[in-house]
Amino acid sequence: MNNSFQQLAETAQQIAETRSTNSKIAICVTYFRSLEDEDDLSLAAQFLGEGAFSSISGKRASVGSRTYSTCASDFCEIDYEKVFKPCRTALGSSSEAIEKLMQNIEEARVKRSPAELSLQQVKESYEELYRVSSREDKQKNLRDTWTQMTPVEIKYYIRIMSQGSLRIGFEIRSVVSAIAEAFDKKVEDVRYAHMITGSVGRTAVLSRNNSLDEANFKLFHPLSFMLASPIESRAVDSLEGYIAEEKFDGMRSQMHVSGQKVELYSRDLNHITYSFPEIVQFFASRGLPDIVLDGEICVFKENEILPFQLLQKRMGRKKPGKKVMEKYPVLFISYDLLYLRNNPVFDLTLRERRGHLKELSETYEFPITNQFEVNGHKHVDELFERALAHGNEGLMLKKKESTYEYGQRRKSWLKVKKPGGTLDTVLMYAHAGSGKRGGYYSDFTLGISVKEDERYEEEFIPIGKAYGGYTDEEMKRLNERIKDLTVEKYGPTLGLIPEIVVELEFDDIQVNKRTKANYTLRLPRFKAIRWDLSPRDVDTLRDVERMYQQKIERDRLKQAENPSFHFSGQ
Repeated sequence: MNNSFQQLAETAQQIAETRSTNSKIAICVTYFRSLEDEDDLSLAAQFLGEGAFSSISGKRASVGSRTYSTCASDFCEIDYEKVFKPCRTALGSSSEAIEKLMQNIEEARVKRSPAELSLQQVKESYEELYRVSSREDKQKNLRDTWTQMTPVEIKYYIRIMSQGSLRIGFEIRSVVSAIAEAFDKKVEDVRYAHMITGSVGRTAVLSRNNSLDEANFKLFHPLSFMLASPIESRAVDSLEGYIAEEKFDGMRSQMHVSGQKVELYSRDLNHITYSFPEIVQFFASRGLPDIVLDGEICVFKENEILPFQLLQKRMGRKKPGKKVMEKYPVLFISYDLLYLRNNPVFDLTLRERRGHLKELSETYEFPITNQFEVNGHKHVDELFERALAHGNEGLMLKKKESTYEYGQRRKSWLKVKKPGGTLDTVLMYAHAGSGKRGGYYSDFTLGISVKEDERYEEEFIPIGKAYGGYTDEEMKRLNERIKDLTVEKYGPTLGLIPEIVVELEFDDIQVNKRTKANYTLRLPRFKAIRWDLSPRDVDTLRDVERMYQQKIERDRLKQAENPSFHFSGQ
């Protein structure tokens, strides 16, 4: 039954177990072609690429990991603290742990009678989760649905419900490629349709019906963001034709405006309007034409852009209080224009888009970035140092003649940054890789020392996960050493004796109260495997706290001389 959720789950699992990207796409192509019903095709593409709900729907199941994890523990009749949590820690994944428990515990097996639920029935289950609000009602829905599913269905039901990555090495770009190949369309045409409709499900149906030309843009659904490549990863001999902007220490956002209606979306296409009411009020009062702006939300106070960590105080708050808004005032600074007066403008060059944006900014008085002509690498170095002095992350270099390459990471936008810092950490867990790293342990959980910290009983606690920054030879050597250090194994995860020290490089330190350390590292990666060091040399949680505080308190250059943005309304 090709329209069953079981078939989708098996397809996802087959993709997860396949190494090459082309082979993964081929599996998805076969699956898409097997779906005869338009609604099933739309749901299949949506479930694989976006989650339980289309990204333009604004809906979320709003089921937290503790809600479905405790529900699974009750379903399996096991102790959440003593059995479930150790399983989850060992596997590094709640959904993976739930799949294994459902498969191996007799009490869970006898409660389930797989019913080959259709994609439509699973959609109805997600809709019910959206409609109910209490944990009790959500858990009842989960139990009722799980009784009709196999373990692999339950695993992917949870991952799809969470609206995140399915963690099968197959993101939205690959889903789009599979749609194009399945229905003999150009990838670029399918990508464009997905960009302006905001719905991968609708894009799949339009592709099969030879109706891609019917795709049209509507305000108030988020568009895929253009991405930047690290300048080190792209060979750029000449900087001729590039302009520079300072890279703000803020939150990338997209703003849609039509009359009094203003909506904000984050880079992961989530709705964040409610966290920033003063931005909404400001732009609603401007009398703007219908537009979509790409820009950055920053904490801006006393003529300084303050660090991202302070912006976190505003994020996730549905109704920030007056004191919070006064303490952490925010500003939306635009640097690109995607839509103007009923017309998408992504196909215009940056120079042309910038011309329109500048005119709008002057007419309606809202902040936009300053751009600086680039006169060689030495000049870039000078601009970079000034950006750092302002408290910004670095520079963005952008080609003046580039179009808006939504969802792409090419040479048109380059980011010039330096690491936020390094820490000496210890390997705590090793997780099996996928794709070309299949057969190796290539993803690692790293820890810091708390053995002299009275707040903790452990010697080490996790501070981040890293899966890059080492060579293939180093990975092989790591895997050989890991064999001798393994003390527990559950599925694809190994628990290790903490002996291997890694100098970890990262972009930033962020507060995260859901972790044992209360902090996480942004974009951690291996800088060096320190075979010469021992666990005694590992940095401590106190070191992390000190580094975080130093960034918060460091002096910043006022936005006075050569500012990184301008605002004609001030």
